Amino acid sequence: MAMLKTNIRINIYKILCFSLAGLLTIADYSHAKKGGGLNFLRDEEIERTIRHMSEPIFIAAELEPDAVSSYLINDNTLNAFVAGGQNVFLHTGLLLAADHANQVIGVIAHETGHITGGHNTRFSDATKSATMSTLIGAILGAAAIAAGSGDAGMALILGGQQVGMRSFLKYSRTQESSTDQAALVFLNKSRQSGKGLLEFFNHLGAQDLVSIRYRDPYARTHPISIDRIAKLREEVEASPYYYAKTSEALEHQFQRLKAKLYGYLKPPYATLNKYPANDQSVYARYARSFAYHKKHDFDSALREIDSLISEYPEDPYFWETKGQILFENGKIKESILPYQNAVRFLPETSLIRVSLAQSMIATEENKYLPEALRHLEFALSRDQQNAFAWRQASVAYHRSQNEAMTRYASAERFLLIGNLGAAMFNAKKAVDLLPKKTPKWYRAQDILTITRSNMSDKDRKREKDRNRRQNDRKRGLI
Repeated sequence: MAMLKTNIRINIYKILCFSLAGLLTIADYSHAKKGGGLNFLRDEEIERTIRHMSEPIFIAAELEPDAVSSYLINDNTLNAFVAGGQNVFLHTGLLLAADHANQVIGVIAHETGHITGGHNTRFSDATKSATMSTLIGAILGAAAIAAGSGDAGMALILGGQQVGMRSFLKYSRTQESSTDQAALVFLNKSRQSGKGLLEFFNHLGAQDLVSIRYRDPYARTHPISIDRIAKLREEVEASPYYYAKTSEALEHQFQRLKAKLYGYLKPPYATLNKYPANDQSVYARYARSFAYHKKHDFDSALREIDSLISEYPEDPYFWETKGQILFENGKIKESILPYQNAVRFLPETSLIRVSLAQSMIATEENKYLPEALRHLEFALSRDQQNAFAWRQASVAYHRSQNEAMTRYASAERFLLIGNLGAAMFNAKKAVDLLPKKTPKWYRAQDILTITRSNMSDKDRKREKDRNRRQNDRKRGLI
């Protein structure tokens, strides 16, 4: 299916953020837990579905849709939150637990209310070991860096790491009440029902009887009460859009999203129990293609995805999935055509282009390099925070004997993964090699400034000694 894999591990003074083109783009979750961080999922289809569910709400809230960023966290708990301005975070557990799209839309409307309400989130001790403040600082910092605000970006990253461990967001009952009202306004303005939000809160309300330790994070951070649910029910039922239905197209997209997530995240036996072979629906076959791929049953995985392609020959995500299955099974050249078809049917994609470029580069045949670089340059023009894409670009530029761009791409990549020393080293080389006063030359200088201003005293002394030795060599003194 080819969800692009992305794992972000947060450590003190270091961000390890890498994207591995592949199924759904998650990395080893056990690894991330050991490092005290959280996993992010990147997938073109899922991100677009979430965007389709969110945009009417953002527009109703008078927010610029492109200015609001949504992030998907690989966590099986029910949770969603906003942080650092216009950034919405959703857990995979929330999406998988939702019965239909309107429930998720209701949650998005509620979280959007926190954005428009300007609610300042406060950090407090929690039972979860994830470094939430560090995580948010890293994401927002990377975004600032990608946008060109290097100094501000690194300040966010390093500052976020110092807020502390074991923290999460909490809202007051007053904030929750005003946010409920805002959510209903947004739902009404976009002519959508609030039933989904009410259903979601009814589920969480029952958790008052559950030990705090076992409550879903959303219930812990968003105070739920019987009075609050009763008030919300009264207003939801009074809405002229109470019986409004989500469009069939959007509901179909959401059910595909769920099947895709389930097939990728759950053990194969669980997926095959939920979606047995006698279920020939699109969702079941889609989920099974991932289940079979996970259990290394190549023929069955290919059979399922080929059956979908035969019925929907212009669906880019089915072609993407076939490309991924082939690539992951060592059939590198064979994976190129499916990826090319996916890009042909979805030319504005960035994540799928990165996967296509990866396949081309992995053939180790230089004839593919020009096309691979075209796809990577397109993808990075849309998504500058993709460290894996920068890594692939550095490899392709190196094999194309373009030293200047090799150094530049490496500097961008190392900056994103938090290796300041390597970022500075490559940025220096890029400044020397790139054409002067071009956008990339200025950007390389920005990276130099960012890394130098955020180096520790020990690293700064080491760098000074290294420069002195290099100068002495040039002068023939050593």
